[in-house]
Order: sequence, then structure tokens, then C-alpha cells
Amino acid sequence: MSGDAVTEPGIGFAWTPSAEQAEGSRLARFMRTLEVEDLRALHELARKFPERFWAAMVDDIGVEWARPYDAVMDRSQGLPWTRFWIGARVNLAFEAVHRWAVRTPDRTALVWEDDSGATRELTCEELALETARAAAALRELGVGGGDAVGLCLPMSPECVALFVACAQLGALVVPLFSGYGAGAIVSRLQDCDARVLCIADGFMRRGAWVDMKAVADEAAAQLPELRHVLVVRRREAEAQAATGAADAGSRDVDYATLLQKVAPTYDVADTAADDPFMIIYTSGTTGRPKGTVHVHGGFPIKAMQDMAHCFDLGAGDRLLWYTDIGWMMGPWAICGALSLGATLVLFEGVPDFPAPDRLWDVVQRHHVSVLGIAPTVVRALMRHGTAPVRAHDLSSLRVLGSTGEPWNLGPWMWFFETVGGSRLPIINYSGGTEISGGILGGNMLTPLRPGAFAGPVPGMVADVWDEQGRPVRGEVGELVLLAPWPGMTQGFWRDPGRYLETYWSRWPDVWVHGDWVEIDDAGLWYVRGRSDDTIKVAGKRLGPAEVESALVSHPAVAEAAAVGVPDEVKGEALVAFVVLKPGVDDTPELRHELSRRVADELGRALRPKAVEIVAELPKTRNAKVLRRVVRAVYLGRDPGDLSSLENRTAIEAVQRVRPARVAE
Repeated sequence: MSGDAVTEPGIGFAWTPSAEQAEGSRLARFMRTLEVEDLRALHELARKFPERFWAAMVDDIGVEWARPYDAVMDRSQGLPWTRFWIGARVNLAFEAVHRWAVRTPDRTALVWEDDSGATRELTCEELALETARAAAALRELGVGGGDAVGLCLPMSPECVALFVACAQLGALVVPLFSGYGAGAIVSRLQDCDARVLCIADGFMRRGAWVDMKAVADEAAAQLPELRHVLVVRRREAEAQAATGAADAGSRDVDYATLLQKVAPTYDVADTAADDPFMIIYTSGTTGRPKGTVHVHGGFPIKAMQDMAHCFDLGAGDRLLWYTDIGWMMGPWAICGALSLGATLVLFEGVPDFPAPDRLWDVVQRHHVSVLGIAPTVVRALMRHGTAPVRAHDLSSLRVLGSTGEPWNLGPWMWFFETVGGSRLPIINYSGGTEISGGILGGNMLTPLRPGAFAGPVPGMVADVWDEQGRPVRGEVGELVLLAPWPGMTQGFWRDPGRYLETYWSRWPDVWVHGDWVEIDDAGLWYVRGRSDDTIKVAGKRLGPAEVESALVSHPAVAEAAAVGVPDEVKGEALVAFVVLKPGVDDTPELRHELSRRVADELGRALRPKAVEIVAELPKTRNAKVLRRVVRAVYLGRDPGDLSSLENRTAIEAVQRVRPARVAE
């Protein structure tokens, strides 16, 4: 690649840590504790002496055990089924909430702002009370140890309290995307035999009311095992009308009314480190959703470690990550930030409503120090120019974060220069729901090129392999993991065979993650995209991010997605889907220019078969572009599971440009 592509090894370092940033970081402190000189030595220690590494890690991040562990790990059932913290007792509710209510009762634990601008702050003591009341409410509805509870709420104080309350009771929380339709809710709650569904009656989005209760009613009608729908009412008139329907013996229960009937309970279940506390479902193109099982001594600890050692988060910080409870980053933010003693900032609105400066206004008013957003969000905000950013004091920021998809050079530089003032690192972070966080990440020690990862998150023994299982450098290969880690999922719910087939079947005792990754001449890592998104034109393997980088570098282009379609001559041909910036007209000349740009940067053989101009691209709530949906719709095929799709109008946008011969 050349030109504006972010993965060009020749591009210099954009950010180098200052002595203050590096030496004062939590990662540097951790390394001093282990008496290692550099990151290479730290990774080598984790590979050779994992028990020593992981024991030091939990001490460093401040995990408190109700009973200490007897052994760090047990691999007797095979590497895919490794258990950690053998004999230990620990519970997320104590780690994240209740211990802080005793030690720092007046510290702000949670800040929330919704679409309308309404705000609420809770101290550690107040959050503990909210959690204790939520636990009492769930217990009143019959929830106990091992029971599954669906949680379909906007990112709000009630969402956090009910999430942690499930852990407090020893129950299983099942986070659900707040934009799911009834079918997606049914398939997930049916799979885990959920007894209670917690849902809001709705929420405001761009000033308009989004009804959630009707979706819950439709879902509940198909779930005979569901005992109760616990409704968090957010419309005052409806809340008053609903108070008479708060009888715990009926299906629908009004949350506020139930809270008035129960006394808070602070009893925390005595759970083992390997007891499940959460099932997060991930969707695929075929088959039922996969329920990834996470334990008290896994997901929360992995979240804490990654926040501490990648993002340098600690007491005194304020974290805002733009996400939803149904995506891994929602539970990650709750578990990690609260357990580390930081303040969790929840923003329930959208970044550019009611004005283009909304996100920057939120950052300024709530003194956010660590901000995480997806590259797609940055590309959308760039359309408004730099003035909305520069109108606000962003001096509280010290770390920027991103996850979800590969970067393009222009948006990365805009985020770095305009938002970060060319002084803050952009900590790239990539992993997944099954990982409990990151495989790859940045840190406060490693100089970074645009779009790069410093390398594996400390403790993650990762490599890049070719099709024969050999390590490769300077070319794209499969991202693999060669050793277990505490946050690894304990399989798929009731489907261990599918778990082994998905991740462990290609090479013995090797986790194949499904990402294309490349390591450059400086040892920096780059994610090229998902393996199943890979395009192979005339025998040349191509990551969609390479094409999209070339397109987005054009001043007329706001967003792009690249997919491969069947071709009689080349086997597969490249088709590019482009969203133009406001005010730019779609002309044959522009399409030709965009096609030529891809050919100039990637080679004439990779010239797109077509450049399609669309109004929008299909995305998830956290702004990840669903390329598989683009490809399927364009080819007139079944797009598979659409439960994670945020903007269904994008389906129509792609259908409108589908070739007539395909549409027929």
C-alpha cells in the first residue's frame, strides 16, 4: 500500500510518550514490580511463567478475594477449558460497588446524561444503595443463584444497578442490545431459560421517543418460561398509570413501585471465581446466537487489567465509552471502571444531537479523562469540521481510545490532532466478546504510527500465522493465541462442541480469532479486518480496510465499505460502497476518479468492478459496518442475523443500487 493508507510501514511515529506519560503510567509501575526492563521482557515473562505473571497482575490492579486462590490456573481439562483462581471466592458486586461505598462513600461513582440533556450523579454510597435495592427487587421476583435475567436497557443508572445486582445475587445477567427486535430477544432468552426480563418502556433518540415496551410485549408472548417483565418507566404519565400494575404476581412489574415495597439487601452471594455471572450472545451469519459464558474471576478482571495497563485508567479518572449494554464494551466499561475505583460516565444520547458539538460538550462538562469511540463515529463527526471541537475545553482528556474496526489515516489524524491536540495517545483496542476485552492494544510506553496497535495486551500470547501455521511478518496472516488468559470464555452456553469448532479446531491448542493482522518493521501490529471479510481478486488476498482507506482519503468521501462479489474471470471482484460528504454530487466522473484511486494505490488488477454510491451503510449501535450484510443484500441473498443492525434503512439503500440482473 502507499499514499494515504494507514498501514504503510514507512509512515513515521505520530505519537511518542513524554517521560511523564511513560514513567507515571500504571503499566510502567507494574513492570517495575516485576523487575522487567521493557515490554519485550514483560511479554516473555508472561509466556514462560504465566502463573507468576497473572498472580502479579491481580495484585497490581487491586483484586480483593473473599477467599484467596490456592492455584493460579488448572489446565487439566485441556487448554480450551483452562480454569483460573482455583479455590478463590470473589463477586463482581463487591469488587465494583460495595467495597467503594465503605472506603470512598462520597466519591462520584457514576455520571449519566440522556438525549435531552438531563443528568444524574451517584456517589459510591448512593450507587451501592441503588444496587442493593435492585437486588432486593429481583429477589422479590424470585431471582436466585443461577437464574438468568435479561437486561435490555439504555446505558443508565438503572442499567448499572440491575447489572451488578444480578452478580450480587449469584444470578446470570444476559445483556441485550437496546435496539433489538422481539425475535432477537426471544432467541437469546429462550436459549438460557431466562425468568425475568428487565426493560425500559423506551428512550429518547434525536428528540424522538423510541418505544421498547411494545417489543418486550411481543417477545414475552413467545416466552412461556418468562415469569416477569420488570419495566423501568421513563415517561412520567405512563409511570403513574402503571403503578396499579406493579403486583409481583403479574407478568409486568413496575420497577419504581416494586422498589418502594422492598428493603435494600446488601448480602453478596458467596461465589467462586469460576462461577458464571454473565452470558453475552454474539450473532453470526448462520445458526442460533452463541452464548459466551463469563465468570466472576474472568471478565471483570480482564476488563480491569486492560483498562489499567492499556488505557492507564485509575482512581480519579472519568471514563466515557460510547457503547450499549448489549455489546461487550458496555459490560466492560461497567466492570472495569467501577472495579478500579474510577468514575463511569454514561452518555445515552448521540454525538451530534441537538448540535454537532454534543459529544465535546459532554466531555467538557463531565470532565472526561478517557474517551472511547469507534472510527466510524469519528468519520461522522468530521463532517461538521473542527469548529465544534475547538469551541470546547477538552483539557480534561488524557487518553483517547478506539475499537470496533480498522482506521483510515485521515480520520485517525483528525482525532489525534483536533481532539487530542497532538499530545494524547489513541489507544487502539481489538479483541472480542469471547476474550472479555483485548487481544491487541496500545499503551502509554510505545510510540505509535497512525492506526497501529503497540502489540498484544500484556499477558496475551499472540502471534500472526500464515495458512501453514508459520509465523509471518510484513504480510497479512491469521491472529492466533497460544496460551490461556483469565478472561477467556468458559465455552458457549450449552454448546461446548460449537465453541471448540469455532476457535480451537484449525490447529491443536491454538485459538484462531478470525482477524487478519500484520506486523510492520517497527513491531507495530495492524488489524486488516475479519478473515471472513477478506476479498480474493485474481488470487490476491485483500483486506477491505485497504480499499476503504484509499476511498476515504478522497475529499468527497465520508465513509466506505468494500466487499467481494462472484466474478467469472477473476473468481471474485471488488465492489466499493461509498457515502459522500454533504453537498457532494454523485457523477460518473467522481465514480471513475474513486475507482482509479483504488487502482493507483492497490494495483490495476484490484480496480473495483463497481463503485456504488449509497445514502448510508448498515451498522451496529457501536458504529461497526456490517460488510457481510452489504454483500448479501447486494447479491440478493439472505443477510442472516440482523439483530445487531442499528439502521435498517441502510438495507434499502443497498438494495437500490443492486444490479438489475441480480435483483431479478
